[in-house]
Amino acid sequence: MGTEITEPLLVDSKDTINTVDSTEIIPEWKDQITIRGLVVSAVLGVLFCIITHKLNLTVGIIPSLNVAAGLLGFFFVKSWTGFLSRLGFSVSPFTKQENTVIQTCVVACYGLAFSGGFGSYLIALDEKTYKLIGTDYPGNRAEDVKNPGLGWMIGFLFVVSFLGLFSLTPLRKVMVMDYKLTYPSGTATAMLINSFHTNTGAELAGKQVSCLGKYLSISLVWSCFKWFFSGVGDSCGFDNFPSLGLMLFKNTFFFDFSPTYVGCGLICPHIVNCSVLLGAIISWGFLWPFISQHAGVWYPADLSSNDFKGLYGYKVFIAIALILGDGLYNLIKIIIITIKEMCNKSTMQNLPIVSEVQDSETSKLLLEQRKRDEVFLKDRIPTWLVAAGYVGLAAISTAVIPVIFPPLKWYLVLCSYIIAPALAFCNSYGTGLTDWNLTSTYGKIGLFIIASLVGSDGGVVAGLAASGVMMSIVSTAADLMQDFKTGYLTLSSAKSMFVSQLVGTAMGCVIAPLTFWLFWSAFDIGDPDGPYKAPYAVIFREMAILGIEGFSELPEHCLALCCGFFVAALVINLLRDVTPKKISQFIPIPMAMAVPFYIGAYFAIDMFVGTVILFVWERINRKDAEDYSGAVASGLICGDGIWTIPSAILAIFRINPPICMYFGPSLSG
Repeated sequence: MGTEITEPLLVDSKDTINTVDSTEIIPEWKDQITIRGLVVSAVLGVLFCIITHKLNLTVGIIPSLNVAAGLLGFFFVKSWTGFLSRLGFSVSPFTKQENTVIQTCVVACYGLAFSGGFGSYLIALDEKTYKLIGTDYPGNRAEDVKNPGLGWMIGFLFVVSFLGLFSLTPLRKVMVMDYKLTYPSGTATAMLINSFHTNTGAELAGKQVSCLGKYLSISLVWSCFKWFFSGVGDSCGFDNFPSLGLMLFKNTFFFDFSPTYVGCGLICPHIVNCSVLLGAIISWGFLWPFISQHAGVWYPADLSSNDFKGLYGYKVFIAIALILGDGLYNLIKIIIITIKEMCNKSTMQNLPIVSEVQDSETSKLLLEQRKRDEVFLKDRIPTWLVAAGYVGLAAISTAVIPVIFPPLKWYLVLCSYIIAPALAFCNSYGTGLTDWNLTSTYGKIGLFIIASLVGSDGGVVAGLAASGVMMSIVSTAADLMQDFKTGYLTLSSAKSMFVSQLVGTAMGCVIAPLTFWLFWSAFDIGDPDGPYKAPYAVIFREMAILGIEGFSELPEHCLALCCGFFVAALVINLLRDVTPKKISQFIPIPMAMAVPFYIGAYFAIDMFVGTVILFVWERINRKDAEDYSGAVASGLICGDGIWTIPSAILAIFRINPPICMYFGPSLSG
């Protein structure tokens, strides 16, 4: 699965919770879910699923699109109500509760494009990934192939995607009100929505939407212009422009004029972009050229560029070592933080309560909190219904998944569902404390355990399917709790949040596979030399094989290098945690460093351009940068994403670009 990067909070902590108007009329939970809201959610769900697939299948880094979802949801419904009002129709007012429902629905929908495995565990099962690793590679069997199909993908998502929603719902009061977990992204989203529905906030939102539309248009026109020069094959056009010279171009160092990656650079924190660039410099600037010099000694020199017994094997396994080192460290860290915090909570509950004299400001804050508590607890979701839903869905899933993936036996699925709520709680609690969602780490743990238990006869399929089951549950549970926090701060009903998550998930189960099928039909997915490399497909399949076969088939010195980078990931993370903030803010993130090791340096250059633009913008006018950088980035990403639809249709009908713009060394004499 890709690495999801959440944007930093756009406001100071003191502004994150907006004041509550005690006279505000709160709509009933049914009135918060509207037909127009669901239509807008479906339209935005399609757009964001396409963007997520494009990022997942190209580089695997996916920035949070919550700001864009909130802005576009606000824009579409405001435009809709404004248009109908001018025609003389009576329309119900657009409330922040309805805005929150749209936001929740869209995020639930496009979240399945991320956690549904379309760039990782599902596509790791296809024939192309099997052949890429090598038909004679130990542990890589032809029987462990299952090519994508709309029917089974939609069915699989329907049976696994809803369980996470039922696993933690009874704990919403504990997580949001009792433990008062911050859920930084959920709080930031609530702040954004609350600000839209004030006079000054609505004015700024209008300007942000205008800005987003402007850069969306520029990005769309530029992507269309680029297409005309991209020719046939993968060596033409601006995507292969040797902007830093032909020598660096051979080592994938070039700026490829991608609005999407520049937009990612604008959204992602500076340290993420710099970590990606540092990873590209270490791998493609030094490590791979050094290993290449030992061709014929460390590995046979006559191997193809995509043979795992050669340089390609080093690229994939060292990337896996960094990813696992980072994931393992953060998992242990989150567990320790969680245990520590829960011990502190229980200690505090045993302390005597001391009443204090409260000033008017404190009384006002207490009244606001009481109002939020009252709204949040008003529409109860019956515990028996949630428990029955989880048991019923688990029973259906336990029966259906072995039909889709025969090597994953029913008792393994059942065991997964017994332990899943505990893992979902750990992930949700950790996300609430740190905003760090470790879904893919839990998925990889499940992959290794099940693959090794099943063994060589079907272990690859069973491990990959089990990782999908685990990831779906822990991801949707964490997302739901984020949404409960958003709903709590925007005075939205817990019941409307739950229902909108259900609706958004149902939309995603259909929209995510359909939009993936557009890519699958139009482009060469999984080609290591093309734009849609699907990097995590190879990584996940290799992890499953490692779980069965061990390390016996790695190229010479590869295991030693992997151990070195695994330990380096642990040490770097430890340094980030033990050093003062003024130092730790400059220490790179191993997970971000790992991505270019396998893919290449070109997107790191693009993201670094984005971060430089933002850095300069912040120095010139910090307030403008804070207000509009998210809108500019979202516009660049959305425009390029929209162009994917016509380019895919042209590719399906075999209509090729008319011009091939190619660069090569000049011929002497």
